[in-house]
Amino acid sequence: MTKAELKEKTGGLILDVLITEKGARMSVQNRYAIEVAPAARKPAIADAVEKAFGVHVLGVRTINVKGGLRYIRGTRRAVRSAGWKKAIVTVREGERVELA
Repeated sequence: MTKAELKEKTGGLILDVLITEKGARMSVQNRYAIEVAPAARKPAIADAVEKAFGVHVLGVRTINVKGGLRYIRGTRRAVRSAGWKKAIVTVREGERVELA
């Protein structure tokens, strides 16, 4: 499933499944990191994950990730990159969240 298909299937609520080293360690504990829309709430995230991946969600934790500060080379300007929201979703034992 591509990012566009995932976004369309969940109504823009789930933007991406984050594939990182930390996410790989968490997947052993049946937890997955997902990028969600900034206005998304926990019950809506749980429903969207269940609908999109066919799993049973046991818990959702959300984190607002602050945008970083970048300096424009050759100038005196600093620009802040956009913040985003991450959800850590716990699924039932033996179930997996897979993109393909």
